[in-house]
Amino acid sequence: MSNVISSIEELRKIYKAPSGGALGKQLARLDSHSRRFIELSPFVCLGTSRPDGLGDVSPRGGEPGFVHVLDETTLALPDRPGNNRLDTLENIIQNPAVGLLFFLPGFEEMLRINGEATLTTDPDLMTRFTHDGKAPRSVMTIAVKEVYLHCTKAIRRAALWDPAALVPRDNLPSFGEMLRDQMKLEIPADGIDTALKADAEQNLY
Repeated sequence: MSNVISSIEELRKIYKAPSGGALGKQLARLDSHSRRFIELSPFVCLGTSRPDGLGDVSPRGGEPGFVHVLDETTLALPDRPGNNRLDTLENIIQNPAVGLLFFLPGFEEMLRINGEATLTTDPDLMTRFTHDGKAPRSVMTIAVKEVYLHCTKAIRRAALWDPAALVPRDNLPSFGEMLRDQMKLEIPADGIDTALKADAEQNLY
């Protein structure tokens, strides 16, 4: 590969300096607008770093406001049932730095938050996030360090919320077919799909 950019100096020769607005919008705590954004959001992407240096990102979803604002510098996020790989949680134990990107369905704006995470089984927090009698296995608290609204260009370019841009499901094989092929399984794909559907319906919480 030619013309590799290997220094910040080289990078900055290509791009203009950020505007005062791009820098000035960053806050050190949650204001009323960012709090309201989180209260309405049902979906966040959570970024962490592995000990070997590779980055990782994991989706988290729930009812609107499933991430709770405890105070102006603290968030709490329940860990709901997943695949038990625990990539994100193991990463946090070894490196607490996290980045969160909150989405609102239908909105082109996003909310970015950077901070440091801690995992806990504090009884009060576990009770706080109990759903249909089921408590999470753990709760992540996030000490907020940086907060800022992200502009609309990425969502607008992607036409993410445009119904006309929805990808027909038959453009890809089923989840079960893809897993069967990737894992080289000798079982019918429809059996995998049935099991995955049942798990999604029965083990959301």
